[in-house]
Amino acid sequence: MSGKKISLADWQQQLGRPAEDTATTHAEDLVYSTNSGRIEKPKQQKDTAPGFTDGHARLKRETKGRNGKAVITISGLDESADKLSEIAALLKKKCGCGGSVKDGVIEIQGDQRELVQQELTKLGYKHKWAGG
Repeated sequence: MSGKKISLADWQQQLGRPAEDTATTHAEDLVYSTNSGRIEKPKQQKDTAPGFTDGHARLKRETKGRNGKAVITISGLDESADKLSEIAALLKKKCGCGGSVKDGVIEIQGDQRELVQQELTKLGYKHKWAGG
């Protein structure tokens, strides 16, 4: 070791790393601006829903947190968000009820077990009933 002292920037340059300038800030590091207020980072949306390894969609009847009203949830379909929206729209029309797609899970309002099961079979999806 030599007793010669060098600056951090010179040392990083010798190692082949770019010197970091602490005086400048990058746009992605900003969290607040006096002009526009809080700066939110864009959220990345999932392209496909997380699927199960056996290739079956899971149908589940849920009432928890919904004031006792039944909802059929369909998870595990390995499709894009647009395709899930199309499937949900078709199921809502066939069942004559409302529903939505949230985080890759299709929710169909009401206890429409048989209709949902028949329509998924017609569309060519394998399914399993999950839960109690």
